[in-house]
Amino acid sequence: MFFDSVAFAMGAAPGGDAAAGNPIGAFLPLILMFAIFYFLLIRPQQKKAKQHKELLANLKKGDSIITGGGIYGRIFAVNGDVLTIDVGSGVEIKVNRAFVSGLADGGPKIEPKGKDKAKESE
Repeated sequence: MFFDSVAFAMGAAPGGDAAAGNPIGAFLPLILMFAIFYFLLIRPQQKKAKQHKELLANLKKGDSIITGGGIYGRIFAVNGDVLTIDVGSGVEIKVNRAFVSGLADGGPKIEPKGKDKAKESE
């Protein structure tokens, strides 16, 4: 007796097919979720990537930078995608332009190579 009422409750809805509803109504939650993800995650990430690409394109001699590995330095020479950076005390290293994380605002002060030699001669 108990099983008969459960089976009856699980039957199809009277009055037609359950899948005959509005197809837009079925996809509306998915469309809303995509719109939320786009405006909260995808669009800001694209904007940030565009700014970083512009930063890399505008690097020039004399800019203080920080690399992806955390090395602070001042650009000494630019040769295509290879940047020669002075990391202090006359030590120069070469870094690919793609590995620059950003401009070093609050990093250590790096004296240009010529000023170090002027201080030593005094």
